[in-house]
Amino acid sequence: MENINKIKGISIWIFLLPIVVLNLCLFISVNFSIFENTIFEVDFLGRSSFTIPYIDGGVSISRTARTYPTYLIFKPGMIITALLLIKYWILNNRMAQTVNKTEKNYRFLLFGVGSAIFLIAHSIFLGIKFDYDLYKFFRRFVLLGFIIFEIVAQCLLVITLFKIKEKIAANINKKILLLKIILVCVLSITSLISLPLLTSSGYTHFKHALEWNYFIGIVLFYLLTFMFWKKS
Repeated sequence: MENINKIKGISIWIFLLPIVVLNLCLFISVNFSIFENTIFEVDFLGRSSFTIPYIDGGVSISRTARTYPTYLIFKPGMIITALLLIKYWILNNRMAQTVNKTEKNYRFLLFGVGSAIFLIAHSIFLGIKFDYDLYKFFRRFVLLGFIIFEIVAQCLLVITLFKIKEKIAANINKKILLLKIILVCVLSITSLISLPLLTSSGYTHFKHALEWNYFIGIVLFYLLTFMFWKKS
């Protein structure tokens, strides 16, 4: 099980890096006055009054990340996260192949790598403006694709881990596996319940708060992965 330490190492970075990046962008957006009269003066559209968006939904992730200078942090941060995600899903696929003594690729690999590709595309196109309905639809499609593929990948991986839990019992914490199951269930149910509200024109602050907290939920999966595996 030589992949275990690699999976642990990558998973903690997948958790920490986007958390730091998004909250740094939020800090810059809220404290824009610090950067006035410098080369990093915050674009007007990226400025925000004091807010704790996890609670009050005062600002969206997009607004804090798509303008200068925050996109200099957000875009590289998310692209690096996506590359780590690709490596993460490949390592988990190899782990499952080793345990089950098979060469087949698991479906979570397809959805996991797909979610990373969607994240790269979202990062690249965030902040680029084209006044075309097709382009606006494409941006929404990419973001929705990332969320759907990521949740499906996490669900499929949890199912795979549950099936092989007795084979890897010496290397895992079964209580953390239960927490991973609960987390992916909560994320899936939240997605289904929130869909009608997300497609409506109102509930702006609720949408923003959901966006921030849902993101935390997605990356929390990788913190649980770090806690799930014992060092080999």
